[in-house]
Amino acid sequence: MSSATQVAGQPARRLLDNIRKVVRGDSLAIQHVVIAFLAGGHVLLEDAPGVGKTILGKSLARSLSCDFARVQGTPDLLPSDLTGVQIYNQKEGTFEFRPGPLHHQIILMDEVNRATPKTQSALLEAMEERQVTVDGVTHHLPQPFLVVATQNPIEQEGTYPLPEAQLDRFLIKSSLGYPPRDAEIAVLKDQTIQHPLESLEAVLSTEEITSLQAQVKKVDVSEVLLGYLVDLVRFTREVGGGVTGVSPRGGLALRRASQARAFLEGREYVTPEDIQELASVTLGHRIYSLTDATGKVGLEVVAEALEKVEVPV
Repeated sequence: MSSATQVAGQPARRLLDNIRKVVRGDSLAIQHVVIAFLAGGHVLLEDAPGVGKTILGKSLARSLSCDFARVQGTPDLLPSDLTGVQIYNQKEGTFEFRPGPLHHQIILMDEVNRATPKTQSALLEAMEERQVTVDGVTHHLPQPFLVVATQNPIEQEGTYPLPEAQLDRFLIKSSLGYPPRDAEIAVLKDQTIQHPLESLEAVLSTEEITSLQAQVKKVDVSEVLLGYLVDLVRFTREVGGGVTGVSPRGGLALRRASQARAFLEGREYVTPEDIQELASVTLGHRIYSLTDATGKVGLEVVAEALEKVEVPV
């Protein structure tokens, strides 16, 4: 581990520590959100109501010097409510573009599965290509650009499950879970007078963010580990029984996430542990089965792959 790498990783760890001032406990979801951000990807948080999904997204935004917008998913939300619209200016006699919330750098899409499939599809172009098209005109989105989406799995009425193409756009799908007892006590204490989110300050500038994301791309992944990663992905395609495995995009996601984790740990190279620790949250939601609506099959397939695919020495 070089001293240069350790110094480079310090701002990223500062971001992680800043978020933990608000989101108590040591849930891996906090690290997953930071990893997705460093890797330039998007994250989906699926958990029970009230465990802190929205607060985690807001804490990330408050910790960064970025434009932020929160969108509440509802059945009457329209695609134009996200992308923006062309409005006729009577005074000038011309149409002018009014940008929607997707034109901010960090988007918190709360309860994304309450939006209709048509509205959900408006996110596809933005998440993959960092642009939106309105009335035939393409508008590029600001950089960095990150979508943090949340959904409550136990609420089914009035929801529209995310299609496979939409899920595939999320680099990571994670879950906070309930906090341990001491962390829950700390939450009660923290919010006696005011919410700690109100006093949270930014710890990274836009320039630092751009630099960190560029450095993550340079983290080395050896040829042997690339082979291991590909073998894990290919294993998911050979399960059979109506299970659709992971696409090459999933392999790219796992590589990017592994590089970000190594960087966060202060290393300039990826290890098998980086890949193993992130395989479930990067690959699990990309595996589909016609006989399973819970998403558990994907996690089971990844667990089997980790058990059976030989780990390189």
